[in-house]
Amino acid sequence: MKKFLKRLSLQTKQQSLLRVVSLIIKETYQILRDPSSILIAFILPIVLLIIFGYGVSLDLRKINIGVAMESNSLKARSLLISFESVKFFNVRVDQSTKALQPYLIAGRINAILVIPQDFSRRLLLKEKNPVQIIIRGTDANTASLVKNYIDGTYQKWLQQQDIQNGVKNQKIINIDSRIWFNSNAKSSLAILPGSIAIIMTLIGTMLTSLVIAREWERGTMEALLSTPVTKLEFLISKFFPYFVLGMIAMGIVTIISIFIMKVPMRGSILALIVVSGVFLIFALSLGLVISAVARNQFIATQVALIVGFLPSFILSGLVFDINSMPLPIQIITYILPPRYFVTSLQTIFLTGDVWKIILPDTFFMLGFGLLLTFLLFKKTKTDLED
Repeated sequence: MKKFLKRLSLQTKQQSLLRVVSLIIKETYQILRDPSSILIAFILPIVLLIIFGYGVSLDLRKINIGVAMESNSLKARSLLISFESVKFFNVRVDQSTKALQPYLIAGRINAILVIPQDFSRRLLLKEKNPVQIIIRGTDANTASLVKNYIDGTYQKWLQQQDIQNGVKNQKIINIDSRIWFNSNAKSSLAILPGSIAIIMTLIGTMLTSLVIAREWERGTMEALLSTPVTKLEFLISKFFPYFVLGMIAMGIVTIISIFIMKVPMRGSILALIVVSGVFLIFALSLGLVISAVARNQFIATQVALIVGFLPSFILSGLVFDINSMPLPIQIITYILPPRYFVTSLQTIFLTGDVWKIILPDTFFMLGFGLLLTFLLFKKTKTDLED
């Protein structure tokens, strides 16, 4: 009797495995025949990576400024040449502030440097404000950066004047700056690894948000429910092909980031695979939960965009600093796995395998993924009367 039960159990397991493999093959063929899945998995990540890599930048590469040359002295012309020689500045020169104001109002220049008629006298008397700077303040961050660039250029010119005049520039503190991990201070090198997290969130949720809803819309779910397929077998067949597809997409965007966009890769491929795989469990499970609940492809797609893409873009710390957010919003970010994925990717790409950062982030993502997997198991219907 025991041998019979053991043999029966073995046959049941073999039949279950055959059903899972058959369903995975069926789902794979469906992916290959569906242009939208290929588009989401391969074309969309490349497009988004190009947008994030070349379209999104926190650096000021060209600052349009106006210089009101109310003075035509040698000192004034020397200061003008100093600004014109800085590669970051695109200088528009006029004789009056009034002539430059319309450009400032229209946003065609970011600031006006006013060199007054008595500029040389003010310098000689060492007045506190020999020049005036008028900055367009519609964007506070840009205005602050513009001010720092102009002030830095002006201070450097003053030092050169002191050297020419034989005046010793006595400094109490000499600051020697050193930037770790991103020595050129290029924002794109920090944005691109983080943008991969946003891309993987989007394609992960988008890919699987259509899967179960498509079965209900096409009427094939009823046929599946009439077979001996269990809920676990059904969910494995829906999860596995898209997990493989997601990892392939991750590999493609990583290769483009490293070899085309020149993002450094200081960590190991193993760490990248582990972190990406754990995050994909969360993203795909989220998409499947949305699909199981919505049962409509259009609604599932909209919910995936709202629940998946928008929070990951706004609240992950990629573009907006989390520490600058209000405290209630900061608390919300702790329950968003993209926050941990962004941190892990930036660490792996720019710093290396710092496991003190990577491991806690990975465990958080795994916990959220398992929680969603449990919710998915509960929400997936295997009875037409449910």
